[in-house]
Amino acid sequence: MNKFLRTRKVRWITGVSLVMVMMLGLYSFNDDKRNFEVVKNLDIFYTLFREVNSYYVDETDPEKLITEGINNMLESLDPYTTYIPESDMEDFRFMTTGEYAGIGSLISKRGEYVVIAEPYEGFPAALAGLKAGDKILEIDGKNMVGKNTPDVSDNLKGPANTELKIKVERPGTEKPINIELERKKISINPVPYYGMVNDETGIIQLNNFTQDCSREIEKAFLDLRDNQGAKSIVLDLRANPGGLLDEAVKIVNLFVPKGSEVVSTRGKVKQWDKTYKAMREPIDTVMPLAVMISRGSASASEIVSGAIQDLDRGVVIGQRSFGKGLVQTTRNLSYNAKLKVTTAKYYIPSGRCIQALDYTHRDEDGAVGLVADSLISEYKTLNGRSVFDGGGISPDIKVTSPKYANVTFALVVQSMIFDFATEFVLKNKTIEAPESFTITEGVYNDFVEFVKSKEDFRYESLSQEKFKELVKTARREGYYEKSKDDFTAMEELLKLDVEKDMRQFEDEIKELMVMEITKRYYYQKGAIKASLQKDIELEEAKKLFKDMNQYNGLLDGTVVSHAGDRRATSKKS
Repeated sequence: MNKFLRTRKVRWITGVSLVMVMMLGLYSFNDDKRNFEVVKNLDIFYTLFREVNSYYVDETDPEKLITEGINNMLESLDPYTTYIPESDMEDFRFMTTGEYAGIGSLISKRGEYVVIAEPYEGFPAALAGLKAGDKILEIDGKNMVGKNTPDVSDNLKGPANTELKIKVERPGTEKPINIELERKKISINPVPYYGMVNDETGIIQLNNFTQDCSREIEKAFLDLRDNQGAKSIVLDLRANPGGLLDEAVKIVNLFVPKGSEVVSTRGKVKQWDKTYKAMREPIDTVMPLAVMISRGSASASEIVSGAIQDLDRGVVIGQRSFGKGLVQTTRNLSYNAKLKVTTAKYYIPSGRCIQALDYTHRDEDGAVGLVADSLISEYKTLNGRSVFDGGGISPDIKVTSPKYANVTFALVVQSMIFDFATEFVLKNKTIEAPESFTITEGVYNDFVEFVKSKEDFRYESLSQEKFKELVKTARREGYYEKSKDDFTAMEELLKLDVEKDMRQFEDEIKELMVMEITKRYYYQKGAIKASLQKDIELEEAKKLFKDMNQYNGLLDGTVVSHAGDRRATSKKS
């Protein structure tokens, strides 16, 4: 008990000392009303925490309480200012470098088990024979059943060149399988695929703006141009969440003249404001270029697509991008923790800001929603084309993104397609090449029966969701009881028929099946090749490159683009 009281006393004295030091530091800097408010509220926070920690009826976890307080405080500012404790530093390094030490596989939670979702080609998991669908039972003798995904991930990761043993349960086998493998340094290539999509057009996909990704883009471009005969290039930034600013500048620099302004940052601390320009000679300034973006393209993706658009170097195709134009700076904290804090905003060459005017109210997918025309300002590209701010990059050629049906979404979320692919692989040793593999009617019929046999498969149609809302409103307004028979009849009419819905949305379901099954035989590159066979944005790019009058017209302003349509910019895309 005395030891406990002494510990409490030491903590209290340390806390008071900390607050006093902060007080003195702030007052020595600038004794004004604002700093008094800061000091006063820090003192209130400390004394509140001390009282809760001392007298709350149940035992508290100080670290958890403080972390919750920090996270909620930062959440009130913007979605990107975050606290990174020492325990999360490995994940933070992976986000910026694309490197970690482990087995090289995606994992996911399935009921009581964590399963191998996708082993990466050429890495320890795949080389040791782990397969998608394997349930992880043990790691180095430790039971993993019932564990969550982060716990299993922590056990799979570790120092490079260390051994581990994994026991898995594999569908189609009677006994568990023991697999020994060695952790390796895993470096995920930010360019998962590049290649020719027809005789003259090449495509380069970029997943993240990690360290040195610009070199991978340059290597891919030069190979396509010099060795594979590409006369036009598509840069695919769809669903790319961004990353390192310097890499975005270097990628733009590959295609624009030396000295061109790419992006500038402006914030509260004026001495941190900076203009980033192309610092080296480009590798190509004339080859026709299209940049594909989507609602999930954010930050560095928007710098690249926006700069290419503002400098009239290429045509942007797809949907309006996410609208994240806030600059984060990483600041060191005590005990090896870090603060990723928003310090400025991005401005692309035309002068417009990428950041959405309101980042607290977005559509369901997180992208920019409706922006009033009165809040939108007009800017000019290098050639004098009109472009507008308001959030994200509005494409020159707008392509409506298909929305999956509820049944399709449910099939993915509830792993029906994943599980069927696992069974498919057991019965089929090989399949056709990714470019030609299709789901036959026989295979699709098998899938329908597979889903129908799963009693736990549940979903609601959009009509059912709207009907439930209607019933709630009718009850509230007193109409439901008066028309109860009609509502009952409507409810019966809307009852789900899994097979009927799967037949109705067969095409989109088949596309997802092709990607999942192809991935099992040809890994990620195979799935990408398969997905490009019916890619509506890519088709628009190929069509554009066949009509250079339209391409040049979009860039010189003689052909009106969607980006120049103020109303199109202000509406949901």
